[in-house]
Amino acid sequence: MSRLIHTGIIGFGLSGKVFHAPFIHTHPGFHLSAIVERNHQHSKEIYPYIAVVDDHHQLLNDDSIELIVIATPNKYHFSMAKECMLAGKHVVIEKPFTTSCREADELISLSEESGKKIFVYQNRRWDGDFLTIQKLLEQELLGNIIHYEAHFDRFSPELKPDAWRNENIPGGGNLFDLGSHLIDQALVLFGMPDAVRAEIKSERQESLVDDSFKLELFYPEQSVVLKAGMLVKSPGPRYFVQGSEATFTKYGVDPQENSLKAGEMPDLEHWGVEKPECFGKIELNNNSGEKLLAIKTESGNYMGFYDNVYEVLLKNNPIAVEPQQARDVIFIIEKAFESNVNNNVIRLNSTQL
Repeated sequence: MSRLIHTGIIGFGLSGKVFHAPFIHTHPGFHLSAIVERNHQHSKEIYPYIAVVDDHHQLLNDDSIELIVIATPNKYHFSMAKECMLAGKHVVIEKPFTTSCREADELISLSEESGKKIFVYQNRRWDGDFLTIQKLLEQELLGNIIHYEAHFDRFSPELKPDAWRNENIPGGGNLFDLGSHLIDQALVLFGMPDAVRAEIKSERQESLVDDSFKLELFYPEQSVVLKAGMLVKSPGPRYFVQGSEATFTKYGVDPQENSLKAGEMPDLEHWGVEKPECFGKIELNNNSGEKLLAIKTESGNYMGFYDNVYEVLLKNNPIAVEPQQARDVIFIIEKAFESNVNNNVIRLNSTQL
């Protein structure tokens, strides 16, 4: 690496602690300079070399800091990203990008005017199972894709006290949280759909936000279904991809999140490697002797996101998660809520985009 990118993080909750700090700490091209914690100094226990500050303006006023990671509740993404770019900083924004298309459009315009880059942390593009599906489609091993279904189900029947995701605020609820991952992956594979239909529900007792959703994205040649729920005790397949030649079925989730929550750092030798018993299977549609084929899962690699950030800032390489793509995710979410309220299919067209 030719030089270090000095980086600050705003927030040290789940996002900052688990999904950002470990990668900035271990990546040879970054230096973790400071973390904003308003009431604690928990980050200092893990990274004793950093500065812990209680006001994000201290990062904005630090000329040595080039990049700021916004790992705050969703409702602050827009305002803090705007402040950071106006202060001359590049930004990494935890997904979802913003809570509205209007906010996303304003940030994209500001980025273009200021020359400051926006990197939206759609890390699930680097899940091993999704990388495997991309490889299968690139190699056309399933034939023409007819149906794609992805689930992000959990069993969490109790509402966590003081959890902002459970509050009726901009960006709260499951569609903005887990839905942004599933929508982003679908757009990567198939592009923008022609139409969307959604069923969005609050299922947990006393819930103020959406707990579960079913989205149907309509394409000329594929049907796409995206689902997530918080009361699914026995999850079915994570992915089900039906092609003209074969069908791919995959259970379980990428192991990186659990490793990070356990305190492991992403520089371990076998990072993101899935156990063979978790491999997905291909079922062939022909009458040859072979019916089920185990498909080795590609190694998950969230570090790929920060590799790209480094290469964009120092080598002017193309950005992996383009801000317009992240904005399209918000557009789909907005149209999904509209579909749910009106109980209809929302057709999309170029003028809406």
